[in-house]
Amino acid sequence: MGTEMPDNGRIAEALRTAFGRKRLLVIGDLILDRYLWGDVRRISPEAPVPVLHYRREAERAGGAGNVALNIAGLGLEVAIAGFAGADEARDQLVGILTQADVDAAGIVTLADRPTITKTRIITGHQHVLRVDAEELGPINRAHFDELLECSRQLLSGNVDGVVLSDYAKGVLNEEVCQTVIGLAREKGIPVFVDPKGTDYDRYANATVLTPNLAELQLATGVDSRDTDALVEAGRKMVVELGIEYVVLTRGADGMTLISPDATEHGSAVAREVFDVTGAGDTVIATLAAAQTAGLGWKDMLHVANLAAGIVVGKVGTAAIDQTSLLQSIHATSHGLMDSVYPLEELCGLVQEWRDRGEQIVFTNGCFDILHAGHVSYLQKAAQEGNRLIVAINTDRSVRELKGDSRPVTSQDDRACVIAALAPVDAVVFFDETTPLKVIETLRPDVLVKGGDYTREQVVGATEVESCGGRVVLVPLVDGHSTSKLIKKIAG
Repeated sequence: MGTEMPDNGRIAEALRTAFGRKRLLVIGDLILDRYLWGDVRRISPEAPVPVLHYRREAERAGGAGNVALNIAGLGLEVAIAGFAGADEARDQLVGILTQADVDAAGIVTLADRPTITKTRIITGHQHVLRVDAEELGPINRAHFDELLECSRQLLSGNVDGVVLSDYAKGVLNEEVCQTVIGLAREKGIPVFVDPKGTDYDRYANATVLTPNLAELQLATGVDSRDTDALVEAGRKMVVELGIEYVVLTRGADGMTLISPDATEHGSAVAREVFDVTGAGDTVIATLAAAQTAGLGWKDMLHVANLAAGIVVGKVGTAAIDQTSLLQSIHATSHGLMDSVYPLEELCGLVQEWRDRGEQIVFTNGCFDILHAGHVSYLQKAAQEGNRLIVAINTDRSVRELKGDSRPVTSQDDRACVIAALAPVDAVVFFDETTPLKVIETLRPDVLVKGGDYTREQVVGATEVESCGGRVVLVPLVDGHSTSKLIKKIAG
């Protein structure tokens, strides 16, 4: 497999391009997750149980539906197939999926049973109770025939990969699994399986299986505390079932990729864990998206670990999205340009800062040949809030403002130097003659310009103040200017 480090730049580029906008098909158990939130302040006088003071509720797609939402959140196209009842829960589930642009035409409606629904009652981050509504009896043969026909039709179209999401609710029996895997293999399409149960034979010839420690222990009989033995059992499974890889998810210990002749480990990212619900959905969705986009396994394990680390920090079933994952990649990178963001990414980061109650400071300039005056100015600007964003003119914009002889330093070099300064939290480029578009998009709390401007001359002042922000004019250091430096160098 090699010992190369994950390439954060390559991963970020794949994310920005939505992994090539590939189309994936998800087949599996559909579940509607309901959440009731409230406060518990006392025990009931009627019985020794907590009394929940209801605050709010929400519905989310669970099971295979959550896998589809994760894929859609990464920007890919996705279709889904499975069973749902002829009830209000089905309508809610389909509504959630279609709102996220998931193609739900492959959902087969069952008139003789309800949509599987899990209702969780939560106070703070604590689950108090879960109530399940489902019918566990055998599913009618005609319904399986309809599901298989829907799957064939979907696979006959433009599909780049298949995910089988098994929650042991009866959808992915041996016939469904082997039919879908066979059809996919005929087209050269990879199949990713999130497995359940003890019989993995039904997943034979799939591309990747993603069991967790407990699941692989159940399937192999090997104690999950003996990691080396469990990995060897996984390797034996790979060979016997004709599977290319097993990706063993190990919680806080990360993930281990097992192939017939090698083992690759990807470390988890340290996070405060509130809820592991749906973390496996995020892992398999991210792996499938990354693999179909052509990323190598080292990068795939890294981005899947990052994605899982994000969703376990949220309460309830949660899906990953491009912005959160890009922010996480930036946070774990150490390159010179890691604090330089595209505007759309920076928007998400600014919202995250705001959610923590932090004040956003904004300033802009060409910053061609950085000098002591620039550094002093940025230090003073940073003191006006918690986070400083610096917008830098592109090379084209500088030429338009100052002529063809400028800039002396390229935009990437200028951004690299500015981003390395301690007071600066983020850098963004703008190609227009003024940063008004960036200001209107980011809506900073404080807009800073040099003392050689008046308030009326500051671009964006009106817009910032109309949103409750303020404009600050910072005195400049005498005797320092880029123009003087250039003249001095020229000689």
